[in-house]
Amino acid sequence: MKAVVLAAGQGTRMRPLSESVPKPMLPVADRPLAAHTVDAAVDAGADEIVLVVGYEAETVREYFGSAYRGVPVSYAVQEEQAGTADAVNAARDHLEGPFAVLNGDNLYDPAAIDRLFDACPAVCAIEVAEPSNYGVLSTAGTDGEADRVTEIVEKPADPPTNLANAGAYAFPAAAREWLEVPESERGEHEITDVVARVIDEFAVTPITLERWLDVGRPWELLEANEWKLGELERRIDGDVSEDATLEGDVVVEAGATVDPGVVIEGPALIREGAEVGPNAYVRGATLIGPNAEIGHAVEIKNSVISRGTSVSHLSYVGDSVLGRNVNFGAGTNVANLRHDDEDIRFTVKGERVSTGRRKFGVVAGDRVKTGINASLSPGLKLGTGATTRPGESVDRDR
Repeated sequence: MKAVVLAAGQGTRMRPLSESVPKPMLPVADRPLAAHTVDAAVDAGADEIVLVVGYEAETVREYFGSAYRGVPVSYAVQEEQAGTADAVNAARDHLEGPFAVLNGDNLYDPAAIDRLFDACPAVCAIEVAEPSNYGVLSTAGTDGEADRVTEIVEKPADPPTNLANAGAYAFPAAAREWLEVPESERGEHEITDVVARVIDEFAVTPITLERWLDVGRPWELLEANEWKLGELERRIDGDVSEDATLEGDVVVEAGATVDPGVVIEGPALIREGAEVGPNAYVRGATLIGPNAEIGHAVEIKNSVISRGTSVSHLSYVGDSVLGRNVNFGAGTNVANLRHDDEDIRFTVKGERVSTGRRKFGVVAGDRVKTGINASLSPGLKLGTGATTRPGESVDRDR
């Protein structure tokens, strides 16, 4: 089984975090998002990984190389992002025999990917409360036989089941010849058209996921880290002061430093080269990226702090995602809760949308700098390289 992992998109809904990093390469715990998908495929027995790349392709190539965990890796280039079937068709020359297709910006229950490979042809689904928002699987079975997928319907007004398509497929070899499908109404070549033909000609098994996450927007990247940081097992390899307190599942990688007076309540991951403290407080599901600096008396709660970012003394950052090489000046405070207790809203592709979260702070693109004593409102987006003045209260995106 070859596994095709789609990692070519621009990730416009994730901006500003994806302005120079492809969305599948954004950090989720100790590795990029796409690496969790590739790991699931390797663990399920894939004998080759085919990564479909496009936007910022070199970042993907540099990370995965020609082999990953002993499994050969090859690359296919999708020149223009024209839909999922088009992306898989870009990998056509690499395919022979049955093949799986996984999204590099999704997190899957790894055990289900193992079952997916074994059941080929098969499609993964997740039970949802509002199936009309998704592509939905119809299933049927006879006495003594397991269910089979009979149809896949996009966003039906009257859903036949509560099984939403989770974007993971195991295709028979014949599907290689069916990848050139016409454009949909959205102007894209959809993989679901290929799935529909497979359903017509083969017995397709539905594989129900226990857990799944489509990581498309910044708060979903935060949720992805909450998931994967929650799976940590305590490990202390770095330099931790005797006067620091580490509670629960905390990982301090080799080369990281935790100074006196620091309190860290897991799950938390302090990556190589990072320094925390003195007297800092880290809590919630928090990632402190490589070479990040968390200063004196800083509090970080349930956040992602990316590579090379500095949060200076006497600052507070909660429920936020900070990109690479951000510098928060001393006394910068992030608000993460509305006084009316409504869900926090955030700007995605020019529209304010609900995050579905009661607490959500700021999203700062790479190289953002705040002046000392800056105050940042909930749901704020700071674009790449944005700055604030000392003492400024910021309540509008910039």
